[in-house]
Amino acid sequence: MKTRDVIVILDCGSQYTQLIARRIRELRVFSEILPWDAPVEEIRSRSPKGIVISGSPMSVTIPGAPTLPRDFLEIGVPILGICYGMQLLSFLLGGKVERAEAAEYGRAQVEVEDEGSPLFRDLPQRFCVWMSHGDSVAWLPPHVRVLAKSEGGLPAAIGVPEKRIWGLQFHPEVVHTTYGVEILKNFLFEICGCDPSWDLGDWVKEKVDEIAKTVGDGSVLSALSGGVDSTVAAVLTRRAIGDRLHCVFVNNGLLRLNEAESVLSVYRQELNLNVQYVDASEEFLTALQGITDPEGKRKAVGETFIRVFEREAKRIGRTEWLLQGTLYPDVIESGHRGRGASVIKTHHNVGGLPKDMKFKLLEPLRDLFKDEVRAIGAILGVPNTILRRHPFPGPGLAVRCLGEVTREKLELLRRADAIFLEELDSAGFYDKVWQAFCVLLPVKSVGVMGDERTYGHPVVLRAIESQDGMTADWAYLDRQLLDKVARRICNEVKGINRVVLDLTSKPPATIEWE
Repeated sequence: MKTRDVIVILDCGSQYTQLIARRIRELRVFSEILPWDAPVEEIRSRSPKGIVISGSPMSVTIPGAPTLPRDFLEIGVPILGICYGMQLLSFLLGGKVERAEAAEYGRAQVEVEDEGSPLFRDLPQRFCVWMSHGDSVAWLPPHVRVLAKSEGGLPAAIGVPEKRIWGLQFHPEVVHTTYGVEILKNFLFEICGCDPSWDLGDWVKEKVDEIAKTVGDGSVLSALSGGVDSTVAAVLTRRAIGDRLHCVFVNNGLLRLNEAESVLSVYRQELNLNVQYVDASEEFLTALQGITDPEGKRKAVGETFIRVFEREAKRIGRTEWLLQGTLYPDVIESGHRGRGASVIKTHHNVGGLPKDMKFKLLEPLRDLFKDEVRAIGAILGVPNTILRRHPFPGPGLAVRCLGEVTREKLELLRRADAIFLEELDSAGFYDKVWQAFCVLLPVKSVGVMGDERTYGHPVVLRAIESQDGMTADWAYLDRQLLDKVARRICNEVKGINRVVLDLTSKPPATIEWE
């Protein structure tokens, strides 16, 4: 492995920790995440050029909150605290942190007070940032400078230049902070002196070697879904272990219209993958029978997948590893990254797996975001027909069919969803949005067709714009397009008589409804 500059990120449980890592990697500097209580010796072993302390859902003022020893400030490399990280640094430097009289969430204006600070070099004096905190720094000792303030007069950035310690109350890693990338550039290149020499090509080479070493002479069962993530994971792993990768595509009865046929064709004809097709739709629908709770659905799907793959492993022979295309958003929403991180929803391939599972998991993509995986897929030669596909949840249409899942309701949803995606593609919108799909509601509404009363299901159109799936805005779609989609669904899908549009961002909603 070639020598490279490293930035260590200490994870205090923030939902955005990996987003910080991603932004740094986008600037071609390698970043590595460690838990906040990693021993100083472990941090030093990485020879970091700088350290970033993440945000946290907790408060510096409560017992058990993430903290650092005071001598950590003498570690000898530049330190940048973000949000909770700035509050923690302020506390360790002798300042006072307390509950703010008025919390700051969302967009805000900050004003730079120390224009000579290298952190804000070549930036305007006032700009828009993204805040997300209930605590604030109430007092700082004289040796700590206030570099910027928010509209409410609270410290928005601090610094102890002689110790190379810096703090930002806002989040430079999110796209809503106008000059966030420039601030990170200043920290990486002006303050830490990093060399922008890392790229995804390096990651591919190192991950191939890592997979080969991890698996040894064992065999791997690949859970192919037809999506970007599982496909890229399979092609990457095949490069590492060759024909000891055994691919299985399971039709769980929760797929989109004609999905099984189309993806199998790509796998066998374009990627030359050895794929075993298993139709387990009846088994999955039976497992979901009577379940209406979203967490229950995810866990039922996760356990059923494992049982199917265990049977396939016995048929194939000695297969110790199960390959999954798990991504970082799956991990953090399931509460499995960062001590103190909150569980938002259990993803079937993370928290939904049974405890008595006999496989060892191989998840080479679990620290990456979707757009990074697409870039890696392009490096590996995965065709664009796969790479351009919108994200699709592991539990499939089970979490887009609200209430109990039945074959009849799935068929309604499948046909409505196909119309929506077909019209999006025809109008040139498919590649402009991050994700689009239909949701079938577990209620009925009165309608009228041909002078007759109908009593059918409403379907929801959901289209969002995002860069990473961590935050999202609803997409502005052409009115004529929406009109055509609604008319086609109501005319062509018997049983649906109303189409509504979801105009909710993430947060406060999640992208999927369940």
